[in-house]
Amino acid sequence: MTVTLLAGRSEALGPPLPEPRGPLSMHMHALILAREGYSSPAAVSTANPFGDDLHLALYTAYELHYRGFAGVSDDQEWDPHVLALRTALERRFLGALRDELGPVDEDVDAAIAELLLVDGEGGVAAYLARNGTREQLREVLAHRSMYHLKEADPQAFVLPRLHGATKAGVAAVEFDEYGGGHAARMHAQLFAELMAAFDLDTRYGAYVEIVPAPMLAMVNFMSLCGLHRSRRGALLGQLAAVEITSPPGSMRMVAAVRRTGGDADAEDFYAEHVVADCVHEQVMRRDVIGNLLAGEPHLAADVVFGIRAAGLLDTRLDEHLLSSWEAGRSSLCAPLPA
Repeated sequence: MTVTLLAGRSEALGPPLPEPRGPLSMHMHALILAREGYSSPAAVSTANPFGDDLHLALYTAYELHYRGFAGVSDDQEWDPHVLALRTALERRFLGALRDELGPVDEDVDAAIAELLLVDGEGGVAAYLARNGTREQLREVLAHRSMYHLKEADPQAFVLPRLHGATKAGVAAVEFDEYGGGHAARMHAQLFAELMAAFDLDTRYGAYVEIVPAPMLAMVNFMSLCGLHRSRRGALLGQLAAVEITSPPGSMRMVAAVRRTGGDADAEDFYAEHVVADCVHEQVMRRDVIGNLLAGEPHLAADVVFGIRAAGLLDTRLDEHLLSSWEAGRSSLCAPLPA
């Protein structure tokens, strides 16, 4: 099966600007549409740093650096009012992450060793592989579409901030994520085909209106780190965490796709990750992280922070999904169409 990532909508137009979920996202919405100037909302300092309002506001600001939105000028990407609010939201989010994680050491080897022990037995992938329903799998795919339909794009921002063997290592990983130069094998394309096999809308950003904060926070963290040179160490820590822990989870997702009615083509996205990420694990540990710290040892704590923050946000998403299903409700803000 071959699907078009933006079927039914011109790629040049971008997705619609999502509806606000509170005062912060409402103010960001108005700034993006150039309807008002920036004023520091008092709500930033008291907002839930992991809540829907803050993360929808951040997500909409970051999307100006990706596909943009229908009816929004490309010039808004660097609008100073948008950037001012985005900066305030980023500080609130990063401060909360640091508070949750506590002191972060500089022992990158220990942090990576912990990743190698992660088996995901109690996570969402294991649940879906054992006894998840087709509808629960569809919900997970809708959540994950926020990242996988632009897979590798947040991490691509870091390339100009690197040099030498570190840059070459990241570029090698990214090249695989983009299908090795073949559009049909791009991971975003494979994910769109998986979505289509489960009767989901494959258009970029189609589910942003119903995806809640835990998933938005995950993709926002990638964008935040990718768009700031000062966060390059954290971005590489996040990428290492994903690549190292991906194979066991991807194997379980292959099993989940099979037991809920997916065919061999539908399995392709996760099957590809089982193989590719085993190789990427070695590249990230040796060529990327090793060379980065050889040249810039002062970034060690940032790398550890990226690893631990990625793990925290992934755990929060798993907890949200599993607790929602245990309570007999959808994990999305509104149920998917049947």
